[in-house]
Amino acid sequence: MTKKILIIDDDIKLIELLIEYLGGNQFEIAYVLDGLNALDTINIHTPDLIILDYMMPGKDGLEVLRDIRTQHDLPIIMLTAKGDDTDRIVGLELGADDYLPKPFNPRELLARIKAILRRGATSSLNVNQNTDLVIQAGGLILNRASLTIEVDKDTIDLSTTEFKILEVLMKNPNRVLSRDQIMNMAQGKDFMAFDRSVDIHISKLRSKIEIDPASPKRIKTIWGTGYMFVESL
Repeated sequence: MTKKILIIDDDIKLIELLIEYLGGNQFEIAYVLDGLNALDTINIHTPDLIILDYMMPGKDGLEVLRDIRTQHDLPIIMLTAKGDDTDRIVGLELGADDYLPKPFNPRELLARIKAILRRGATSSLNVNQNTDLVIQAGGLILNRASLTIEVDKDTIDLSTTEFKILEVLMKNPNRVLSRDQIMNMAQGKDFMAFDRSVDIHISKLRSKIEIDPASPKRIKTIWGTGYMFVESL
């Protein structure tokens, strides 16, 4: 089945380039030239993945990202002409799945798109074929069918990336995993992201599952190595 991609960007030349390149790779492309009508378009024609520009007139990419995350858990790749890590961090904190600075090689964007969509397909396949849909560890109950986590009887929604990272950690309790191992196991071996993206997702997870995120008991930082999920508190 052809996957649908929605591009939200005011750069018509870039859009034309991506329509030609991604369309030539069997994707169905739609686009919106500003952020004001983006959510309406998504609600009417739900895409499989969104490519979202950071800088746009009317409503910038971060505002659009916030709007989308209130209603949808669709994969989102953000584009920006800014090279500052702060911009990437804010985007990831708000729920972007990946980040790509402009200018970029269309082949790299294609690789990231395929990696994210492959991860989603694999996740769905696992849910359909594996009857063990619930993982319990560290006082948490992770539900693979609903992509939620239960903490002290409270059900908490997670982004797709947060869920996959936590799933990896809970499946490997009391084992130290490097950042590369975590992302490769969560997203697939060809996932490409800057190093700090793992730390950002871990920080967001801690804010949702730890009593005191500043002094985490479940997800421990192993300095110079990576992270470890503690099975027994």
